[in-house]
Amino acid sequence: MLDEIARAGGQAAEQQDLPPYPEADLMHVVDLLSYEERNRYFEVREFLQTRIRAASIDYWNREEFPFGLVADLAKFGLGRLQTDGTSKLFKGLMYTEVARADVSLSALVGIHNELIVGMIDELGSEEQKERWLPGLESFTQLGAFALTEPDHGSDVAGGLATTARLEGGEWVINGAKRWIGAGTIADFALVWARDEADGQIKGFIVETSRPGYTATKISNKIGLRIMQNANIVLDNVRIPASNMLPGATHFAKANELLRDSRAWVGWQAAGIQLAAFDVARAYALDRRQFGRELARFQLIQQQLSEILGNASASLSLMVELARIQEAGKLEMVQSAMAKATTTRIARASVAMGRSLLGGNGISSDFEMGKLFGDAEVLYSYEGSYEINSLIVARAVTGVSAFV
Repeated sequence: MLDEIARAGGQAAEQQDLPPYPEADLMHVVDLLSYEERNRYFEVREFLQTRIRAASIDYWNREEFPFGLVADLAKFGLGRLQTDGTSKLFKGLMYTEVARADVSLSALVGIHNELIVGMIDELGSEEQKERWLPGLESFTQLGAFALTEPDHGSDVAGGLATTARLEGGEWVINGAKRWIGAGTIADFALVWARDEADGQIKGFIVETSRPGYTATKISNKIGLRIMQNANIVLDNVRIPASNMLPGATHFAKANELLRDSRAWVGWQAAGIQLAAFDVARAYALDRRQFGRELARFQLIQQQLSEILGNASASLSLMVELARIQEAGKLEMVQSAMAKATTTRIARASVAMGRSLLGGNGISSDFEMGKLFGDAEVLYSYEGSYEINSLIVARAVTGVSAFV
C-alpha cells in the first residue's frame, strides 16, 4: 500500500510539474502513520497549503486575527487534536504542517490543544469539561493560558506574584500577566495565581467578561504578528469557587503542561524549516540571474541542501520524542533539549533562506521575511534557548546553574 501511495504521489508531482520530493519528506516520516492517519494528514496538508499559507500573509502584515481561517481549521478537526484519540506522531505532524503554512496559527493551534483543551480535559471538573470542551474543540470558543507576568518569565515558578483569595464563596484574583496569547479575544483565561492561604500556585478559569479583567494588545512585534498577545490586568476579579480547576492545586501540574508544550514547539521548529525550504526552493527554480536559474548555482544548492538537512534532522528528533511520549516516558529534559535544539537550528535555516532570496528575503511579500521574524519568537518563547539549555545540563550533570 505504501508503494502505491508513493507511486501515486510521484505521478501527481509529474502531472503538476512539481519538483522531485514535493513534500520534502526525504526520510519518509509520514509512512510511520497508520493508513487512516496518513490519509487525513495529506488532506489537512493540502488544505493548509492551498487555503491558509497565502491568505495568512496579509493578516500577518496587519497584525490582525483571521477568525475566518480559524473556522476553517475547525472543519479539519484541528481544535480537538488533544482529545480525538490520534497518535502523538500524528498530532505532532499536524503542528508541523500548520507551522509550515503559518507559524502564528500553529501557535494558536498548539496552545489551544496543549495548554487549554489539555488542561481542562486533564485537570478540570466534569462541570468545567461539559461547559467548555465542546466549544473549544469546535473553535467556537477560545481560551488563553495566563502564566507569564511582567516581572516574572523564566523565574515564574518561584516569583509568581498574581494572588487568589477565597472570600465569601468566591475567589478574588489580583495581578498582571504579559505575553498572553489570544488574551484580547479569548472567552476565558486560565490564570495561574498564588493562593494567599497556603502559598500554592493554582489554576483558575477567569471569564474575560468579568469586571476587573482588562487585556491590551501588544503591538509592533517582529514575529507571530497574527497571534494576539496581550498584557492582562486582574483587578479584584471575582469568580465562583467552582472556577478553580480541581486538578491544578500546585505548580507541578503547570510544569507537566509546560513539558508537553515545549515538545510542541519542536514540531513548530521543524515546520518553519520546511516552510523555509519550500519558499527557497521555489524561488531558486524561478529566479534567474546571469542568464540561468539560481538553482543551477553551487552555493544555492548547498544552502538548499543544508536547510532541508536541518529540517529533516529536527523532524527526526521530534519523531523520536513522539515515540517516548507515546510510551509515557517523556520528561522535561527531553522536551527542553528538543525545544532548544530545533529552534536553534531553525534560526540558522531561516537565516540561510533569507540570504538565498537576497533583498527579497526581507519582505513578507516573498514569505521568507515573515518566517525570519517568526523564527526569532520560536527561539525565545515556551522557555528561552538559554533556560532550556540549563534544564538539560542540570539533568545530565546533577548540578544546577540556576541562580
